[in-house]
Amino acid sequence: MSDFSIKCEPVADAPLPVQNEQPKEPTFALPPAEPVMEAVEGIRFDFNHGLRVRFPETGEYRCVFKDLDTDCLLYSMDVKPGCTVESVKKFFIRFGLEVYRKEDLREPVFKHDLDLAGKEVLIQLPVGALGDTIAWFSFVERFQQKHDCKLSCSMAPEIADLFRAQYPDIEFVTKDEAAKLSPYATYNLGLFFGGNTDHQPFDFRQVGLHRTAGHILGLDDITDILPRVDLSAERKIKEKYVVIAAQASSQCKYWNHPSGWREVVAYLKSQGYRVLCVDRMTEYGTDYTWNHIPYGAEDFTGDRPLQERIDLLKDADMFIGLSSGLSWLAWCCNVPVVLISGFTDPVNEFATPYRVQNATVCHGCWNDTRCDFNHFDFLWCPRKKEARDKFECTKAITPKMVIDQIRKIQEKNHAD
Repeated sequence: MSDFSIKCEPVADAPLPVQNEQPKEPTFALPPAEPVMEAVEGIRFDFNHGLRVRFPETGEYRCVFKDLDTDCLLYSMDVKPGCTVESVKKFFIRFGLEVYRKEDLREPVFKHDLDLAGKEVLIQLPVGALGDTIAWFSFVERFQQKHDCKLSCSMAPEIADLFRAQYPDIEFVTKDEAAKLSPYATYNLGLFFGGNTDHQPFDFRQVGLHRTAGHILGLDDITDILPRVDLSAERKIKEKYVVIAAQASSQCKYWNHPSGWREVVAYLKSQGYRVLCVDRMTEYGTDYTWNHIPYGAEDFTGDRPLQERIDLLKDADMFIGLSSGLSWLAWCCNVPVVLISGFTDPVNEFATPYRVQNATVCHGCWNDTRCDFNHFDFLWCPRKKEARDKFECTKAITPKMVIDQIRKIQEKNHAD
């Protein structure tokens, strides 16, 4: 019972809450105001915000929700006229719905089992998160193939442009376009913080950034699959080269060793590589903490189209980066990725044999369910906020540790 709530119309003279500040824009397009599917006797339902059922202003009914896969009764209650009954759980559940007249509970007047085959379905991904979108997208295709549904997918237009030609069976839409749709079902992919298990079946910190999407969509196959992108462009640089990305959205994501990048770039250049930095910005930070393009790297930074970055990444001997979006982009280009991260555990990202982490010091706070990430604190370091060894998770990743992984790739490339 605690997993579900009944939403009724407010009393006509109920005072509105005082807004002390501008409300935040919703991350996802809101579902249609009314459930889109017609049942019987003025009852309407859909699966656009969990299972939701709207009852008419006249008549009294009993509403029953079931989980068809577990054969569990989830909810059974008499409802008042005009009520909307809505499941709290918003991730994929194969719901069964039964509606009875209150005066006759022997046979339902309406019964419906969720079936996505041939139906209009919307999957929404947050706008502005490159790594998250790449991490989640292969699960979107797997969902469409499993259920044989007519799938629309909402995401940032610049990322949709990477996928559109590769996935003709998926309709790509913007957030504004998604708001105008009237699908049978909607599922929202995201990282839901604070231990939220209403929008995700498992805390994402325990299952990993990308695999949480598979769990939200109820998929059994949550293995790593590279999203398809266009890798057909001709090679642009004749010399052998390595691509790096040193910037991130939070200081805990950076490689905080004082001479790390300088020594790695120097090593790569001693091996005859050109070293190209493809970050969006040459410097980023706040207050007295600023991070600059690594000394000795060639400046390929700028707000470049993502396809232009792919055209550069795909022919690199390797990519060296952080737990950030460009590492995910390099991964889907099938380039060897040296991934430097201390604040995440290995479960968080795609599998790479060239991951660099020092487990002998404080690490893995992002995946620690006792630590809630603060998006507004650029210097977030939950366990050592005021300590001298703040960010020791990556301060203790030495240049040697990274160069050792680079040498493994060099040896493999030489053997091939």
